[in-house]
Amino acid sequence: MLHLDTGNTGFMILCSSLVMLMTPGLAFFYGGLVGRKNVLAIMIQSFVSMGWTTVLWLAFGFSLCFSGDLKSGTDFFGILGNLDWAFLRNITLNTPSPNETIPMIVFCAYQMMFAIITPALITGAFTNRITFKAYFLFLTAWLVLVYFPFVHMVWGGGLLAQWGVKDFAGGIVVHNIAGIAALASVLYVGKRRVQDAGPHSIPLVALGTGLLWFGWYGFNAGSEFRVDSVTAVAFLNTDIAASFAAVAWMLVAWVNEKKPKFLGLLTGAVAGLATVTPAAGYVSPLTAALIGTVSGGICYYAVALKNKLGWDDALDVWGVHGVGGFLGIVLLGVFASTGWNPAQTGGVDGLLRGNPAFFFKQLAAVSISTAWAFFFTLGMLWVINRITVVRVAEMQEEIGLDESLHGEKAYLGA
Repeated sequence: MLHLDTGNTGFMILCSSLVMLMTPGLAFFYGGLVGRKNVLAIMIQSFVSMGWTTVLWLAFGFSLCFSGDLKSGTDFFGILGNLDWAFLRNITLNTPSPNETIPMIVFCAYQMMFAIITPALITGAFTNRITFKAYFLFLTAWLVLVYFPFVHMVWGGGLLAQWGVKDFAGGIVVHNIAGIAALASVLYVGKRRVQDAGPHSIPLVALGTGLLWFGWYGFNAGSEFRVDSVTAVAFLNTDIAASFAAVAWMLVAWVNEKKPKFLGLLTGAVAGLATVTPAAGYVSPLTAALIGTVSGGICYYAVALKNKLGWDDALDVWGVHGVGGFLGIVLLGVFASTGWNPAQTGGVDGLLRGNPAFFFKQLAAVSISTAWAFFFTLGMLWVINRITVVRVAEMQEEIGLDESLHGEKAYLGA
C-alpha cells in the first residue's frame, strides 16, 4: 500500500532529473575528447540512448528488471523478471514502489535514467569506428542481454540480491558491466585506422565533467530512495571520493608525465565517482576519501596498462569504469559498516568488521558480472556483424563520421 511522502517523492523526482542530466554531460565529456570530425557521431550515441532506451524501458525493460519474485518462482530463475508490468500494465497512481513512500511511477522514472546512461558509457571505447546502424542494434541487444539481467539480479530481488550482494548505486549494474563491455568491444572491433590528434576541446570535457559530477549527487544520494541520514552520507561521500580521486590522479600523472594535466584531473574525478558509487551509502566519509585516493592511482595505472598493451579504448572506458566499478564493489566488501548504514535499513558489515563472507560474495558477484558482460558483448557483436557491418569503412574514418554517417559538421571548416 502506498503511504505517500511528498518530501521523499519530490526528492526522487529531483534526483531523476539530475541523473537525466548526466547523459548530456557524458555527451559533452566524450565530445570534447574526440577529434573535430567525430564530435556529433559520439554525441548522438548518448542522445539516441535517451530516446530509444526510454521506448524499450516502457515496453518491457522496467518489467524485466523489477517484476517477479525468485522465491515464488514468478521470475526467470532470478535472472530476469516477467512481463506483468510491460507498458506499465497493472501500475496505477497508487502502486507503491519498493519504498512504500514513493509511487512506482517515480521509481520507474528514476531507474529509467540509469538505463539510459549505462550503455552510453560504452561508446567512448569504440569511438570513430562503429556504424550507427550497428550501434543501434548493439544498444538494444546489450540492454536486453546484459543490463536488464543485472538490474534484476542485484536491485530487482533476483539471484545476486538473494545471495546478499550489495551495490548501492551501480558498481556492478552500471560501471563494471559497461567498462568490461567496452573492453570486449575494443578487442572485437580493433584499432582505429585514423588516430585523433588528441582531445579537440578540453573545455568541453570540463563542462561534461561538471554536469556528470553535479548529476552524480542524484545518482548516489537518490539511491537511498528517501531523505534520511544515509542519503546525506551518500551525498557527502560522492563529493569526497571524486575530489580525492581527482587530486590523486593529477599528482600521479604529474610525477609520471612531469606536468599537472587538467585532463587528468577531470578523468580522475570521474574515476572516483565510478568507484565510490557502489559503496556511497554503506561507508564512512573517511573511507570514501580512501576509496577516492586508491581509485585515482589504480585507474591511472589501468589506463597506462591499456596503452602499453595497445588496446584502443579511445576514451578509457575500461580503465575508469570497468576497473573503477570492480574496485568499488571489492572495497565495499572490505569497508562496509553498519555504523553508517544500520542493518535494519539494508546495511552490512564488511571484512574489516568481521564479516569475510560478505567480502567473498562481493568478489564472486563482480567476477560473474565481468565474465558475463565480456562474453555476451563479444557474442552480440559477432551476431550483429552478420546482420550489418559493424565497422565503418576506411574512407569513412578518413572523412570523419560526422559527415560520412550523419551528413553534418560540428564546426565550420572541420
